[in-house]
Amino acid sequence: MSNGLASVALTAYRWAGVAAYPLAGAFLAIRAAKGKEDKSRKLERFGYASVERPAGPLAWVHAASVGETLAVIPLLRELRRRQIQVLLTTGTVTSAEVAARRVGGDIIHQYVPLDVKPAIKRFLKYWKPDIALSVESEIWPATIMELRRRHIPQVLVNARISERSFDSWRRHSGIAEIIFGQMALVVSQTDIDAERFRDLGAWPVSISGNIKVDSEAPPCDEAVLAHYAQQIGKRRTWVAASTFEGEEKAAVMVHRALKAHTGILTIIVPRHPERCDELEKTMTEKGLVVARRSRNDPITDETDILLGDTMGEMGLFLRLTEIAFLGKSLTDKGGQNPLEPAMLGCAILSGPNVENFRETYQKMVKAGAARMVRDPEMLAKAVHFLSNNDIPRHKMMDAGTECLQEMRGALAATIKGLEPYINPLTVKARLQPRAAQV
Repeated sequence: MSNGLASVALTAYRWAGVAAYPLAGAFLAIRAAKGKEDKSRKLERFGYASVERPAGPLAWVHAASVGETLAVIPLLRELRRRQIQVLLTTGTVTSAEVAARRVGGDIIHQYVPLDVKPAIKRFLKYWKPDIALSVESEIWPATIMELRRRHIPQVLVNARISERSFDSWRRHSGIAEIIFGQMALVVSQTDIDAERFRDLGAWPVSISGNIKVDSEAPPCDEAVLAHYAQQIGKRRTWVAASTFEGEEKAAVMVHRALKAHTGILTIIVPRHPERCDELEKTMTEKGLVVARRSRNDPITDETDILLGDTMGEMGLFLRLTEIAFLGKSLTDKGGQNPLEPAMLGCAILSGPNVENFRETYQKMVKAGAARMVRDPEMLAKAVHFLSNNDIPRHKMMDAGTECLQEMRGALAATIKGLEPYINPLTVKARLQPRAAQV
């Protein structure tokens, strides 16, 4: 696609957004009915602010959901340490709750405005950010073009791009060059990500590693953890985490294969909890006893499956086991990030389809922290072996901890890349009258 046609396509996108804007209320109402929007704060999605803008330089940081929010928390704290005000936007209710718990008193949170011109213009006119930082792979064309019009530097941090997304962008190379060419800086996670962003027109591009490695382990309610640990007792456990369709069936197959020999408790945490009613029905029809976290069902000696059907509690489920299988890797493609299980001392198992985290898995497999399984039978054998052999399991757990230590430093590399943009803001903040900073 030529640059001329790409410009026409982007203009059409912006005007299509304007035309669809009157329907946005109905769209958000449907999402709110499903629990995906906060009804009391829906105006924020149209760019209306719900709190006062603080005085002084302000960095707008956008993290789409829980994973990105947790990853960027160390960066948010570093910006505040440098006396820069931080506005964090997210797109999900759960990520807003995580932000409130982890950094709520130190930053401003708003829901991200819709990527339509009226909403984003209203948002930027009020907040007047000095820099806009997006996390991982958040690309919104109308927002990017409006930021360019206002000469606000745009930086993509902890940036990654999957092979599928890269191929899609390449098919629209003219649009990609315009969009990625607006970035003042892209700080990518891996060499492969950096190469892909450069091919799409981004410049300059640096490599930091994954800042999630420098973040804290996912939290959990200690009282709830103690409650479940007491009920589970000495039973062996394993977790199938962030599973997609078909992988729960595989987890059930593993459980049925191991149950008679080990009395194991299987914890299944689907990536999309709304599927859990149907999953529970299927499992009970197979004669399995299912406990659901959302109902606070007790774990008894007869319980086969603990169904993790809540959002934002992966830290709890991973702390209940030492063996974690990560989904979207057997029956789907892309894989899930192994960093959080490694932080919590789990031996990691995954299917072979981990394109989105290939370099991370390569490092962990090489270090002995992770193993790849090709099918449910191989998964069952791996879970059985690890649950019955303490020394190999603990070696994997220790290797994960050591591998994380070697991978740390991404936050420092990210800050170094951002210094030309944030150092002037720190100077500006320090020159303000003290009263204006309150």
